[in-house]
Amino acid sequence: MQLSLLLLLLLLPGSPTAPGMEDAAFPHMGESSQPLPWACPLRCSCPRADMVDCDGLDLRAFPNNITRAAQHLSLQNNQLQELPYNELSRLSDLRTLNLHNNLISSEGLPDEAFESLTRLQHIYVAHNKLSVAPQFLPRSLRVADLAANQVTEIFPLTFGEKPALRSVYLHNNQLSNAGLPPDAFHGSEAVTTLSLSNNQLSYLPPSLPPSLERLHLQNNLIAKVPRGALSRQTHLRELYLQHNQLTDSGLDATTFSKLHRLEYLDLSHNQLAAVPAGLPRTLAVLHLGRNRIHQVDADRLRGARGLRYLLLQHNSLGAAGLPAGVLRPLRGLHTLHVYGNGLERVPLALPRRLRSLVLPHNRVAVLGARDLTSTPGLAELNLAYNHLASARVHRRAFRSLRALRSLDLTGNQLTRLPSGLPSGLHTLRLQRNQLRALEPEPLAGLDQLRELSLAHNRLRVGDIGPGTWHELQALQVLDLSHNELSFVPPDLPEALEELHLQSNRIGHVGPEAFLSTPGLRALFLRANRLHMTSIAPEAFLGLLHLHVVDTTGNPEQVLVQLPPTAPRRPRAWGP
Repeated sequence: MQLSLLLLLLLLPGSPTAPGMEDAAFPHMGESSQPLPWACPLRCSCPRADMVDCDGLDLRAFPNNITRAAQHLSLQNNQLQELPYNELSRLSDLRTLNLHNNLISSEGLPDEAFESLTRLQHIYVAHNKLSVAPQFLPRSLRVADLAANQVTEIFPLTFGEKPALRSVYLHNNQLSNAGLPPDAFHGSEAVTTLSLSNNQLSYLPPSLPPSLERLHLQNNLIAKVPRGALSRQTHLRELYLQHNQLTDSGLDATTFSKLHRLEYLDLSHNQLAAVPAGLPRTLAVLHLGRNRIHQVDADRLRGARGLRYLLLQHNSLGAAGLPAGVLRPLRGLHTLHVYGNGLERVPLALPRRLRSLVLPHNRVAVLGARDLTSTPGLAELNLAYNHLASARVHRRAFRSLRALRSLDLTGNQLTRLPSGLPSGLHTLRLQRNQLRALEPEPLAGLDQLRELSLAHNRLRVGDIGPGTWHELQALQVLDLSHNELSFVPPDLPEALEELHLQSNRIGHVGPEAFLSTPGLRALFLRANRLHMTSIAPEAFLGLLHLHVVDTTGNPEQVLVQLPPTAPRRPRAWGP
């Protein structure tokens, strides 16, 4: 049996970050077949005189014979319900105590035991049954993890007066504001990470450590950030307040204004009707998804000129939700995410350096000649599931987007391919439209296109014009599934590696079907009208790289013969 433990790099489930295990105290541990020159508890592993690993042994009692010289003790993943005071208190050299995932209650964790552990730096008691935190933890502590218990109360000396304390994890407990004393972190001026997520806090706790860099408060009941509650946290870089009950009245213009190092702010899944005021210039990521924002006010974003990612998905932004030029001052904006709103047009006068514009599931019905001219550097444009019809997409709509690499027009009402597509496109998605025909002109010049999806349209082979695929010299993935094709389209691109033809009306595959695609690796023909001998034996000759042929879901099991030189591992599949 191998017992391996990297105690100080352990990632606890549900932890917002690695639970503070900054100092790698434990090397790899395992039982040795050689007798040890020092005492070791039965069934445990002691690779060094100062290390005792009793991980996962289903222990129900504290092990005997733990050496007084132990500095690192792991008892995680057992069935312990209590720690005897006399056993724990004698381990005065202990630096790391790992009790993760046991059955220890507050009554089973005596406060007096910690008075002797004057060198303890790391304590991990996550996933136990504590109802209150220990009243006293050693002054030497650096990391304390009490996550995933049932803690309703902590005490002034639980985390207070700990000058070396850096990380505290209290997420997934039952803490209310009444259970947090106002001096909970008095004398602990080095704490950089505090996790209080998934508790029952109704407002942001006062008197938080001024040294904080990461503060996790998501999944609480917070409706208010009291004035000045964050005025001392000038080192804060990440603030997580998503999944709370914040409204506009619960914030004011000073709430975030003193956070001069803040880079990441998550306010998603609240009840905000407006963008908060007083956002700092350093902010790089602002997450406001799933609120009730009707309109973005330029004045609210004026201070956040360093913003790079603005996420506004699933709000109530209507036709006037993003007025022209409202985001123009955000000169460094990289990504604008407005999924699931009620926008009727692409917002005008967007920042010139914008690289990603994500607008699916809106009501955009028109794409004019100049709607996208303000963003010449755009690399990704997602307009999936809007109301775009071919007649209302101007032939010059995409002409200015010379840097565009990905265009998603899935789920619109297009009956033909858009004109003027940028020559640098790598990915074009047009599935779930109403395409009935393909002509070569709209695809001309797309010699860098690698992936083309035309699935779920109404295409027939006779409606695919001659030379349609001719200029798609780099195309590797072509999806023509869920159309009305009766046979494999001819003259497919030579570079093609993956061809999706499933759910069509194909009843026969002739010997020359794949002559133009010698590099084909995967072919999907399932759910067509193929019978046992519908595929000509010569169809796959020359396809030396073909290793997937999917013919499931046809009326009969289809016989597939791969060429002798093709890899034999994968097989054609039958129903």
